[in-house]
Amino acid sequence: MCAAGSPIVSALLRQNVLLRAGGVLRSWDPISSSLCPSPCKPNYSFEARAFASDAGASAPAATSQISHPKTVSDFQKLHEATKKKFQSKKLPSDVHPDAVFACNELDLSEVQVYGFDYDYTLACYKPILEDLLYNLAREMLVKRFRYPEDILQLEYEPNFAVRGLHYDVEKGLLVKLDSFLQLQLGSVYRGRTKVEADEVLKLYHNRLLPIAYVEGPNNSYRHNTNSKMVQLADLFSVPEMCLLCNVIEYFERNRIDYNPEIVFHDTRTAMGSCHPIMHGKVMRNTEKYIERNPKLVKFFEKLQQAGKNLFLVTNSPYSFVNCGMSFLVGANWRDFFDVVIVQARKPKFFTDESRPIRLFDERTQSHLWDRVFKLEKGKIYYEGSVRQLQELKGWRGHSVLYFGDHPYSDLADVTLKHSWRTGAIISELAHEIKTLNRKDFKMSANWLQMLTQLIEDTQDDDSEAAQICLKEWMEERDQLRNKTKNVFNEQFGSVFRTYHNPTYFSRRLFRFADIYTSDITNLLKFSTTHTFYPRRGVMPHEYASHFI
Repeated sequence: MCAAGSPIVSALLRQNVLLRAGGVLRSWDPISSSLCPSPCKPNYSFEARAFASDAGASAPAATSQISHPKTVSDFQKLHEATKKKFQSKKLPSDVHPDAVFACNELDLSEVQVYGFDYDYTLACYKPILEDLLYNLAREMLVKRFRYPEDILQLEYEPNFAVRGLHYDVEKGLLVKLDSFLQLQLGSVYRGRTKVEADEVLKLYHNRLLPIAYVEGPNNSYRHNTNSKMVQLADLFSVPEMCLLCNVIEYFERNRIDYNPEIVFHDTRTAMGSCHPIMHGKVMRNTEKYIERNPKLVKFFEKLQQAGKNLFLVTNSPYSFVNCGMSFLVGANWRDFFDVVIVQARKPKFFTDESRPIRLFDERTQSHLWDRVFKLEKGKIYYEGSVRQLQELKGWRGHSVLYFGDHPYSDLADVTLKHSWRTGAIISELAHEIKTLNRKDFKMSANWLQMLTQLIEDTQDDDSEAAQICLKEWMEERDQLRNKTKNVFNEQFGSVFRTYHNPTYFSRRLFRFADIYTSDITNLLKFSTTHTFYPRRGVMPHEYASHFI
């Protein structure tokens, strides 16, 4: 089977996006198409038609038939005919940045209980928080770990990294993997310096990495201490990656010996240790760091009026959550929630059944040792486990829908072990979709697809003329691939895809989340009986095809 007819490409040519705008439900139905002639064999007949831009009007067709090209000129004409056909195509409709995307069918009428994480789910932070975390961790590296003071001069670069990358603790490289564990060449960095493809292949001996190297010998979805790689899967890890790469870059440029694994663990420890300091600064100036979301109260009210139960499970301390929720919802925010659990220590909250739940004393800011026999509305609870939550409230299985931003610590265990339904809040999605909707991106992606098909249909022609043109076309394809990558992020491209495959992050997101969206309040567009329907094997946020 040729590439255009493969399951991956077919999947990328379909989508299902549901949103409600202006009170009218709109749906882009999936479109399945293939650029590959049938049967799949070299075919040099291309027909190029040019259409006028006026609605409903078309110019006389300019048809060019090229069969059995033999000379360089013939192949060049074939390229020109393909490009004319590309230029005649209508580009796809825009995808709505506030839409909700389905990975698995989800009937909200079956959901009685809505659960939420706090950080980057209910509370979304302004970019300045990343600067704060970076600066605090950088200072801690120098003062606590005695790193060179020159590191204090290394500034945060917010556009350097994206979430979902892997750090190779053995080789000291920041890499991007696709869903097949393939390295994306051109997106491998030692410090802030790109590692060229030849060196990457020399280091790894292959572009495709063994699963044990990435995930450890037990192939767990969570990081194993025996694996060589650590995935940085939440938004708090973005400044961590930048600091890590800045420090390594400093060591490399100054020819200072270092151990990549020690630098990683020092950076991670520094970043984790500065969170309490960050909490204090955010509480003193909440508006500076947290984005206001006026729709949040309406969303909670809608769920409450529909008779739904709400609960909050977060790793953050109560004082921090109370400050943020009071800012976002009001002083009475706890009235919306049937259960509030703080410092839950996820993912252990979902995996460790022996940790008892405690009542939190707001006066002493500590927990009480009395055994908890029931979970009461208006009270705050501390640590515990999902087993106790389910037993004390009777909330189980598909009647529970839990939202979080982290595919592993928030969503993996509850869907795999407890059969909860899950929703991921991926704030970068809005930016990604806005980029997908740009005309220049649609044009580049369209032409890349058609040029790749032309190359595929020509590659088995071993004539000198064909090989000369194939070399030129491959160079053009490489330029297009880099162009469609760099428009998202110059170093690592899109969070959701490599050059053509879904990323490792996407694979896990689509596995552990039934639905995903950029903001929790995007669900206001839908009734509490709405059913989200997926299209199997699809990256749902992309448009139906590269052209219509």
